[in-house]
Amino acid sequence: MSRGGAAHGTSNTQDQGWAWMVLLATVLLQGLTLSFPSCTGVFFTDLQREFQATNSETSWFPSIMTAVLHAGGPLCSVLVERFGCRFTVMLGGLLSGVGMVASSFSKSISQLYITAGFITGLGSCFGFQAGVTVLGYYFVRRRALANALASTGASIGLTLWPLISQYLLDEMGWRNTFLIFGGVLLNACVCGAVMRPIQLGPPSSPLQPSPGQEPGNSAEDAQLSNGATPHQVEPPQQVRFAACKRTLQKYLAFDIFCKNKGYQIYTIGVAWMVMGFVLPLIYLVPYAVRNGVEERKAALLISIIGFINIFMRPMAGLLSGLSIFTGKRIYLFSLAALLNGLSNLICVISADFSMLILYCLIYSISMSGIGALIFQVLMDVVEMDRFSSALGLFTILESVTILLGPPLAGLLVDITGQFSYVFYASSFFMVSAALFMGLSFCALDRKNKLKEALKPTSNSPSRYQYTEVPTNPEPEKQAPPAVMYITSI
Repeated sequence: MSRGGAAHGTSNTQDQGWAWMVLLATVLLQGLTLSFPSCTGVFFTDLQREFQATNSETSWFPSIMTAVLHAGGPLCSVLVERFGCRFTVMLGGLLSGVGMVASSFSKSISQLYITAGFITGLGSCFGFQAGVTVLGYYFVRRRALANALASTGASIGLTLWPLISQYLLDEMGWRNTFLIFGGVLLNACVCGAVMRPIQLGPPSSPLQPSPGQEPGNSAEDAQLSNGATPHQVEPPQQVRFAACKRTLQKYLAFDIFCKNKGYQIYTIGVAWMVMGFVLPLIYLVPYAVRNGVEERKAALLISIIGFINIFMRPMAGLLSGLSIFTGKRIYLFSLAALLNGLSNLICVISADFSMLILYCLIYSISMSGIGALIFQVLMDVVEMDRFSSALGLFTILESVTILLGPPLAGLLVDITGQFSYVFYASSFFMVSAALFMGLSFCALDRKNKLKEALKPTSNSPSRYQYTEVPTNPEPEKQAPPAVMYITSI
């Protein structure tokens, strides 16, 4: 795996030795990238005052950063296949640092959209998703443990970023704080340097690669990734169209979306849900400050959510892995989304600091369940050989609603003058999405059971049945696995 691409075979560095250093770098990388947008709420009031912007205009900054963090997955996958994980992570760290340094010199809110929003968000996407990908090469037997430990980096970052942001903001202002953050995010380049290419042993397939060819980079793979065969300089129009179609199917699973009812319901439900899911992380701090809570205590609320996530997310993952929940994880996910939506009403009842702590406790528990289950449920409704492409379309649709949610909520605050309507809106999106997914999958299960009852002799499962999908590859398929890009809310 000279460039981080997929390869067969084994290495004496897998699951031991340097692999643990790569895991440590991934934990730090997730803290630097995935959880970084959580601190933007601390700067909300200062940015609004500095640029004389409305709530809607100010909220575009964190929404663009978070949306690009999720939507850049297909582009990150292309870079990983072409240049490897180490280069992609270091490029992401460079973009993140440059974006934050440039944002400290912004003279308008629109310049902040480009620098801290788009550039830093894209760099965070490259760093996070390529860092998760490289764990799949360094860990085989302990891969589940490695991914669980790596996910704690996001929770640790969610705990520390708001506290550090508030301290630096009080001491030296938001411009100097963004400048310091630019230097901090450059440490992602160091994390990428640790992720050195792993040399795998000879492949299990009898076909040995040539000395000048990477393992797994056959002519068919080149055609899929580059859109043309290596021997055709000027392919005909039909060949170009076919190559374009294969590329779209590889990274964006529109065919699965049209045919798989379970994937269709889940994708629409999650895309609707995240429109309200991200609102409390952006508006909780300004809401608390507006109601008389001290600024440092208000920043502490986000840190409480992150601290509880450190312990609750692994527990939620273990609970969902029990055999009694096999085939029923979608209902656990819907229950977590329902609890998350109802918890937002606590903020509406009272803005007292003690009540806000209670809200953070309940919110973080439900948030842990959502974070632990969101991709596990996707694996349940989609076959694993198409998971990578299904994930690409899933995250892009998700990013569209993430982009629109905070500005629309800010517009609602500008019209009404009340931050409490943000939490009403968040509850509406979360509760409606939870009921939609839960009731739809219940109806889908009943429909499948009715079909099985009408056809008792049929041995083939229903096309749209919500079942556990086996993860073991078929022995007759020897093609190397596609590089997966993983993202998280």
